[in-house]
Amino acid sequence: MLPGSRERAVNIGAGMTPLLKADNLGYELGLDNLWIKNDSANPTHSFKDRVVSVATTKAVEFEFNTIACASTGNLAGATAAHGAKAGLETIVFVPNNLEEGKIFGAAIFGSVIKVNGNYDEVNRLCSELGDDRRWAFVNINMRPYYSEGSKTLAYEIVEQLNWTAPDNIIVPVASGSLYTKIWKGLNEFLKLGIIEEVNTSMHIAQPLGCSPVSTAFLNGESHPKPVVPNTIAKSLAIGNPADGYYSVKIANESSGKAIIVPEDEVSFGIKLLAETEGIFTETAGGVVISALKKLTESNIIKKDQQTVALITGTGLKTIEAIRDSITMDTIEPTIESFDETIDLK
Repeated sequence: MLPGSRERAVNIGAGMTPLLKADNLGYELGLDNLWIKNDSANPTHSFKDRVVSVATTKAVEFEFNTIACASTGNLAGATAAHGAKAGLETIVFVPNNLEEGKIFGAAIFGSVIKVNGNYDEVNRLCSELGDDRRWAFVNINMRPYYSEGSKTLAYEIVEQLNWTAPDNIIVPVASGSLYTKIWKGLNEFLKLGIIEEVNTSMHIAQPLGCSPVSTAFLNGESHPKPVVPNTIAKSLAIGNPADGYYSVKIANESSGKAIIVPEDEVSFGIKLLAETEGIFTETAGGVVISALKKLTESNIIKKDQQTVALITGTGLKTIEAIRDSITMDTIEPTIESFDETIDLK
């Protein structure tokens, strides 16, 4: 099902993350059958561990001695960690305005290069570097192998739902690779006879400051137009999505919808998930939960439909996004100070 040698697999424990019944959030939104696939439980706390495990395994098979990537953050950490495990030289390139948690989360494993520019400029630089260097860029020259790792999310969801495909999946979309490969994974299980049908509506969630795929879908266009990202959801800040065309195509084929989440509602989604289900997600998850709320309010997702929302990374990497919305009291170590300051309902 995956391209790569089991015997030589570079494995730091990615996959089989929790699929949790979200009764509290479901009650809040009016949904009886809501599930959260929490991929922040992966080793470097994002779904990128899945794709990098496959890409690194192939890099070892092809006898590369250096592994690299262009990243909006989570991929940098996953690449650096897997490169360390494989004993490869590692170098990851990120935009210079990336959240500190993601920079240090990658730097602890190996070399991080900050580039003055957005992700699309970083990606272009890495494509040029890859022309005359025998480096394994996981999301460039290794992309055909890398992207296959995302199928494992679909496999696990089906297995964890007792070998059925859900009615709805809400996916945060950046390049579109995750979105398209989940659809591919569902249909591979169908072709193999592991499941009997795929009637899953694949919904696209993007922030207003970088929503080329959603905009194309909503405008009835097949090819997303590139944009300059300006969003708090930096992990989704890919203005020229490589799999944008295929994402729009799949959304139409699966009767999915595309939601554009206003920037000021991203932190709302983060807090809503935390306060109802005890899961602290990054900004991409905030986009997903806010998109889920809109899909429910519009009656696109029905009360009894089996619905899975993908949480692809941890909020511990994106503290900056919620700093202004969090309030805390400070008291003296006395009962009097507590009683004067805290008003418990």
